[in-house]
Amino acid sequence: MERPPLNALQVFVSAARAKNLTRAAERLHLTVSALSHQVRTLEERLGYSVFVRGPRGLTLTAEGALLHDRVAPHLDAIEVALRPLRALRDNALSISALPSMASSWLMQRLPRFVALHPDLEFNLDSSIDLVDFADCRFDAALRYGPGQWDGVTSELLFEEWLTPVASPSVLAGRKRPTLADLGDWPLMCPDDPWPRWFETFGGKMPERFVATFSDSETLQRAAIEGIGIALARATMARPLIESGRLVALFPERMRARYAHYLVYPQRSREHASFRMFREWLMDEAAVFRASTDAADVRQPPPKAETGGSAGILAAATKKTSRQGARTSGATNRSA
Repeated sequence: MERPPLNALQVFVSAARAKNLTRAAERLHLTVSALSHQVRTLEERLGYSVFVRGPRGLTLTAEGALLHDRVAPHLDAIEVALRPLRALRDNALSISALPSMASSWLMQRLPRFVALHPDLEFNLDSSIDLVDFADCRFDAALRYGPGQWDGVTSELLFEEWLTPVASPSVLAGRKRPTLADLGDWPLMCPDDPWPRWFETFGGKMPERFVATFSDSETLQRAAIEGIGIALARATMARPLIESGRLVALFPERMRARYAHYLVYPQRSREHASFRMFREWLMDEAAVFRASTDAADVRQPPPKAETGGSAGILAAATKKTSRQGARTSGATNRSA
């Protein structure tokens, strides 16, 4: 039997995992007809069918399942072996960012970076998943958290602030809330730091909250739809406030427990594209910090720092640890 071409085996494995020719073609950036041709070529070389095609997609035949179990681990091993070599290309850059950060802050600034470096291949993965820099898939990550992760360098981009926001529909026909009577309004998400807000600025916690949501993006969407008042991250809410979709109820704001960081492994320091991105990103963050500091807001009186939070708020922005090589994408809601 003539040896099957490697491309046909890759197509076979992708189709087997997707269980659908259309989805597999999209993942491989092929047309469905081209993918089908590759599968037929493989079946002709092997002398048997690998799929049963039905109205609900693809099902592996007994021979196809055996072939998949034997071939797929080796193709995965090749992919893993090639990742470090791909990451070394100076004209390519792969960044991971939380979806909230990507949509509310990075995307409106990214065209400037792309225009400055038209020959750069920029790859952005928006996900809350953990980033393991050991597999060399990513050169850096933008994360919201405490700023202390093992085995990586984290540089402070900017701090986060919290302030109550609402849809104009919530306020329509009513006198705007005051700090004293805010608890009488429909507030959302008791798990957010509302107790700290009322302790800082006065007023009384409500006996019940109108709704609870598990992540910050859904909470923000609920505020836009007029379900209630959210204690929102200023970075996420700012574009919506500027567009009129949300209203900041007070000039007061409260510092969040976490902040936004650029996180990267030691190897990225030698990567030319990353160095260009880092320089541009730090400049953008400095401009954003200046505009935020100049905003018409009132902050609570400063309190003595205690515990580990002082490290987040310190002027020093670099933190490097020598243990492990993993940084978390968690803290999608925590503030």
